[in-house]
Amino acid sequence: MRAAEIDEEFPVVDVDTPALEAARMLAEHSLLGIVVLTADGQLYAVLPASEVVRFIVPSYIQDDPLLASVIAESAADRAAEKLGGKTIRELLSQHQLTMPVANADDTIIEVAAIMVRLRSPLVAVMKQGKLHGVITASRLLAVTLSGGLIDNRQLLSNCERAAIV
Repeated sequence: MRAAEIDEEFPVVDVDTPALEAARMLAEHSLLGIVVLTADGQLYAVLPASEVVRFIVPSYIQDDPLLASVIAESAADRAAEKLGGKTIRELLSQHQLTMPVANADDTIIEVAAIMVRLRSPLVAVMKQGKLHGVITASRLLAVTLSGGLIDNRQLLSNCERAAIV
């Protein structure tokens, strides 16, 4: 099975979309991430929701998570304000992300390897230089399990063993 056979339509945003609007889209639709395109429809980034969360956490707290416990609750409530007035382009210019991208003719295992290597919950599928669709980790697992690529009896046995341990 090839990536183009299992990818799905997925919400996309423009690189100049306000960052706060993109964060709201992620939250309201419980998305694992968003695909960012340029004005001419070219892939710019695949932005996992965890990266958006990272943008609202001050760098000094990322460097020393123990400091999070001393931040006043009122300051924590205003964390999302850091996204205000900024575009996705501005946020991404500060962080260079390796894009989780697969070709339309890649196999499911190749897509899974990209997800694992880049720790990304979604992979953009490209066909002839254009976005064809997106494969999420849950979609990949559903197709893999229903397609018999993983023996369900073995999976159940492993789960039962893990529950005992």
